[in-house]
This record gives sequence, C-alpha cells and structure tokens, in this order.
Amino acid sequence: MAYPFTFELKHVCQQSGARCGVLHTPHGEIETPIFMPVGTQATVKAMTPRDLIDVGANIILGNTYHLYLRPGHKLVEEAGGLHKFMRWDRPILTDSGGFQVFSLAKINDIQEDGVLFRSHIDGSKHFFTPESVMEIEQSLGADIAMCFDECAPYPSDRKYTIEAMERTHRWAERCKSAHTREDQALFGIVQGGMFEDLRIQSAKTLADMDFPGYGIGGLSVGEPKHVMYEMLETMMPYMPERKPRYLMGVGSPDCLLEGVLRGVDMFDCVLQTRAGRNGMALTRHGRMTLKNAKYEHDFSPLEEDCDCYCCRNFSRAYLRHLFKEKEILGAQLLTMHNLRFSLRLMEDVRRAISEDRFGDFARELLEQGIYD
Repeated sequence: MAYPFTFELKHVCQQSGARCGVLHTPHGEIETPIFMPVGTQATVKAMTPRDLIDVGANIILGNTYHLYLRPGHKLVEEAGGLHKFMRWDRPILTDSGGFQVFSLAKINDIQEDGVLFRSHIDGSKHFFTPESVMEIEQSLGADIAMCFDECAPYPSDRKYTIEAMERTHRWAERCKSAHTREDQALFGIVQGGMFEDLRIQSAKTLADMDFPGYGIGGLSVGEPKHVMYEMLETMMPYMPERKPRYLMGVGSPDCLLEGVLRGVDMFDCVLQTRAGRNGMALTRHGRMTLKNAKYEHDFSPLEEDCDCYCCRNFSRAYLRHLFKEKEILGAQLLTMHNLRFSLRLMEDVRRAISEDRFGDFARELLEQGIYD
C-alpha cells in the first residue's frame, strides 16, 4: 500500500551521529527531531489551536482510548474526523490505547485476542482487539496511527516480557492486515522490556514488517534513565535508518537531548502541560515553582530570552498572583511557556545537528545539571 507519507533524512551530524529530517504527511511537513504536545481529549489542555500555532507546534497527539470512551469515535467521524472536530489543520498522531492497557492494568484483562477493560469513567466493560483499534483510529482520521501493543511494566520478569513482546508482534500483524486507510500511516511499536536481546529481536521483527515508521514503547515506565538510554543504544542499529523513530511518552528536557543523541526523531510527553497547570515552569535555568514566595516582588519576565506570549508580556510576580488565586489564566500562560520552551529547544537541536555541532550543544546543556 502506498501512503501519502514519507520520511526524508536530511542530515546526520558528523560530530554526534544525531539526525534531522522531514516527515511529509497529508496535513503538512514536520521537521525532526520534534516534540509533540499531547492532546488527550482532542484538546491540548489550556491551549487553543491558535495558541498551539503561536508556540510553534506542528503535530499534536490524540488518545484513542479516551476518545473512544468520550465522545466516541463515530461521533468524531460524523464531525468529519479529528482535524475538523477540534479545528486543527496540521498533523495529528493517535496512540492505540496500548499504554492504557499498562497504566490501567488493575481494571484490564489481557487475552490473546485483545484486552477486556472497564471504563475508568463508569465501570462499563469494553473489549479492544487489534482490529477494533484500527477501526477506531481510522474513524478518528489522524495522519499517523499506532499499532495496538502490550507494554510490559517495570520490573517484569523475562518470561512475561517475552509473552508481551510476542503478543505485540502478533497484534502488529493483525493491525497491518486490518488497516486500510491510505491517507493514514500506521506505525509499529518495538517492545522487549529491559532485556537487550529482546529489544533487538523486537526491532528486527517489526522492521521486517515494513511499517512507515516505528514507535519505541515500554520505556520511561519506572526504570532508571540510564537503563532507558542503554535500551535505545542497543536497539537503534536494528531500526530502519530511513524510517522515523518515535520514543513514546518521553519529553523531559534531558531525555529529549539524550534521545536525539541516540537517533530518536519524535517525542511526546504530558510533562509540559501538567507542570504548567500546577505552577511549574521549565526554563533554561532549571525548573521554577511560581507559587514560591520569592517571586512575590519579582517583576522580571519568566525567562528573559524566551519569545513566548507569556514571557513577552507578564512578570513572575503576576504569574505567582494568578496561581495563588487559582486563576485559570495562570495555567494557560505557563502551559504556553512550557510548550514553547520545549519546541524552541528542538528548534535549537535541529540547528545544531545541521551545523554538525550537536555533540557540543547537548553536552554543554546536560553538564549544567538543570535539564533533568
């Protein structure tokens, strides 16, 4: 099947081996490496589509599990698809619900054919199969859909990790057979837990299936960061060079830099929006908790050299006031800043790669110790 989706590898940094490229999708081009804001419920929390464009977002995520439960994929399809429903005309990626199989494990029953789960909303029972997930994702109509997978928790023993990985491979085959929408790219997902040989095996197996792109799942699930980096280093030589690599659910500043160093092209994370709603700002000088008393008389911008709407117009003292009074505007402004911070960091990352100096760039920032 020929998809209107291609990945163009533009440059490999001679100093670090990091890569930059362009994803071509039906709703526009995406320069990589890229950070993708998370829009779980067909909205990036506290942000309008106009705000997202202002901070430089070119692709956002939707959550298949949550959109299936509310408002329902058929309603979204009736509205003309997720792009029209949420008034976002740039690319969208939808996950498959596989992470919710992991995160909501206490109310799920994993079987060979699929997963029986209880809604976290009302306790009603639902059954997800690779085929039904493909139906849902095709109704939603994102540019990129993810295969249904099983994410092994950390820690997991080898026996269970193998079972989850092999089931993920079987489900990937079923997803590929069921997926028919030609204007939507379907990504496979590499699993294998924290076992190097299983990660290699999974990468090889998924590569042989020839997906347009690949997610890297089952990392950042509680393991130490150095273990995640080791898994990335282990599997990357077996990932197709000319296909995009998406490290799922990872997006703290240090992990963005470390991931790019190891060949990752795409990232997503709820940290930026969640921190923004809770009064925490991500800055190039470390994290700032705006509720702290030391900012009460601080009339300087949140970050001097940031070009976001928040930093151009408001002081730390005003932001502190908003959070102390529980005003919604505080969450909006800090979310704007945190997303712009991450997207601007990735702009600088792409520039450093193209100029063959990303190794120095990443090392300088990581050695400051403020990016974790």
